[in-house]
Amino acid sequence: MSKARILVTGGAGFIGTAILSELTRYGYDLYVLDNFSFGKRSYLTLPEDHIIEADIRDREAVAEAVASVSPHHIIHLAAIHFIPYCNEHPFESSDINISGTMAVLDAAKLAPELRSVFFASTAAVYPIFDGPLAETHTPHPLDIYGLSKLAGERLCHAFYLETGIPTIVCRFFNAFGPMETNPHLIPVIHQQLLEKGPQIQLGNLDTLRDFIHVSDMGRAVRMLLEKFSSGYDTFNLGSGVEYSGREIVAAFEKSLGQKIEVEQDPKRMRPSDRKHLLADVSKLRAYIDWKPEVGITEGIATLYQGEKV
Repeated sequence: MSKARILVTGGAGFIGTAILSELTRYGYDLYVLDNFSFGKRSYLTLPEDHIIEADIRDREAVAEAVASVSPHHIIHLAAIHFIPYCNEHPFESSDINISGTMAVLDAAKLAPELRSVFFASTAAVYPIFDGPLAETHTPHPLDIYGLSKLAGERLCHAFYLETGIPTIVCRFFNAFGPMETNPHLIPVIHQQLLEKGPQIQLGNLDTLRDFIHVSDMGRAVRMLLEKFSSGYDTFNLGSGVEYSGREIVAAFEKSLGQKIEVEQDPKRMRPSDRKHLLADVSKLRAYIDWKPEVGITEGIATLYQGEKV
């Protein structure tokens, strides 16, 4: 029996390539729709006729792509993710993250063989909170990125109510691993170490974040896709462990076997940064019998091994 066809929007991005790698290992028939504004075509190992270059805001192109692939599942990752960029370009970010999601969902309504839709949301939908955040916590975004993703969640719920097609919302926490395309903390440290050696500049070192390796994310996404067969539901996807910037630097030191000198750069400080961001992943663990397998030090080592997860 042939494996299901899966269309991944934004599949050439950092998380997208990790999910594709996981799904490839399980023999799925994979297609990618991406405009390569952030993702890289060189990351993809699919046949050319399985790669569709298009912007998700181009409703006609998205509709044609969905019609030509006739997917059994759609994984919708395409979005503007980097919060500082979103704050600097609020109209572009909202247009892509909201209007683009509308275009994908409208095309999905006409896909005759569609079995489910997976929507990548974000921990940024949550308010400031000092403990683990469960899916039942009332959303309260602090920035345009979180707000645009919460709008996407609402659109997905409306899509499910209209079509009855099973719909998964997955709130991603802080992903890390090889081939990161946004200047988040771990890739910034990695890049500075490659360019300047063990003297680096960072911003706030005391904020705590839930970091999860992309290979663990890819495995969780596949397992959700394989099990979820009815309804609409929301899941957190994180490690359930918080790390400060100082602990991340220490993990790099352990991986490299050398001391790193850190200068705090006021220009890199974000006054609006929340102190904590931690996932309660008990719901996901119970649903798919999953837990992260890659620790922070082991995961940072993969940056130097050049692994494609």
